Amino acid sequence: MPAAAQAQALAQTPAPTQAPAPAQAPAQTLAPGPVAAAAPQVLAAYRRQGAEIPEPLAGLRGDAARGRALFMTRDGTCVLCHPAPGGDPRLTGNIGPPLDGVGSRLSAGALRLRLVEPSAFNPQTVMPSYYRVSGLTRVAPAYAGQPIYDSQTIEDMVAYLLTLRAP
Repeated sequence: MPAAAQAQALAQTPAPTQAPAPAQAPAQTLAPGPVAAAAPQVLAAYRRQGAEIPEPLAGLRGDAARGRALFMTRDGTCVLCHPAPGGDPRLTGNIGPPLDGVGSRLSAGALRLRLVEPSAFNPQTVMPSYYRVSGLTRVAPAYAGQPIYDSQTIEDMVAYLLTLRAP
């Protein structure tokens, strides 16, 4: 299945009356998602603190070069919706906000929460949850219970997004 179809299949659209997500997500053993590693994986527990997940998932350190490489490909799905500096304008979408300067506006913890639980900021978002697998709606049965990204990939994306600083 092409990445665009996978992202669409995994898009979440929670009802406006959905209860807020728990402050602590339990660790879960899951099969891999379409972009995540090939072996079954354990999703690391994380703690929300206000509008952030302050600690790196699984204590991992992100690699900005790996994050950029994935971000700039259609397989990463980010450029399907978000324009970003250095991206090919023919490949970038305009559904999501531009990410120019996002590393100056948001902390690593705030970026992490936006990737893990985007509905924490906008319950009507069409941005998929790249890590969380419970409480989602409109997930294709073949992808139910599978994250799009593993912990390392989330941290790589956070590291890359932090490099997008305002001039």
